[in-house]
Amino acid sequence: MFGEYELKTRFIKVWDKKIHLTEETEEIIVYRRDDVKRIIKKADRLKILPSPAVGYGVKLLMVRLNEPIAIPPKDAISGYIETPIEVDVKVGNLTIDHFLLGKEKYALYGTVDVGVVTRYHKSEFYIKEPDSIGIAKVIVSNPSKEWKMLERIVFPIKDSVMFYTENKAYYPLLIVTLKTTAPEINNTGKPPKEGLTPTRETLSLPNFLMRW
Repeated sequence: MFGEYELKTRFIKVWDKKIHLTEETEEIIVYRRDDVKRIIKKADRLKILPSPAVGYGVKLLMVRLNEPIAIPPKDAISGYIETPIEVDVKVGNLTIDHFLLGKEKYALYGTVDVGVVTRYHKSEFYIKEPDSIGIAKVIVSNPSKEWKMLERIVFPIKDSVMFYTENKAYYPLLIVTLKTTAPEINNTGKPPKEGLTPTRETLSLPNFLMRW
């Protein structure tokens, strides 16, 4: 599914989507996906890469946990959440197609007058990595002297690197710090485990403070 493909006649299934490549001549490939059609001059390989779920241009992804997590003072817990992803199709550095996987949901984060629209998803908090197409590993740290509860995770995704294997996509490692009543989220830009391929240069994003 994710990775590089030779430009030749073939079908490529990307979850619930199907890409069809047809060799029209020795030099020309026709790319089709649903009602999308592209003409490609053979010169490189086709790349199918995971992309952050920015949808209509949002900067944040909000994942509400099905069951809130309670963390003791001076302690931490690590686990995984399921996340929505999107897909970039590229030749060289040019994106020739971009599409969503699954249903697209949005929610308001904050108040009506000063809030922002975010991509929205609900997930379990898994202790072991789930068998899902989109995943984020999360380390939740509570350096305070009091018990803390975490009900949702809101983190920046615009311009975020992604990591992948053939069948899974990963957001960078997320670190949630519960110093005060406002959790601080760090999209580290680092792979959540070894053996993953980055979609581009690995850079962290500015920390995000969950004020609401």
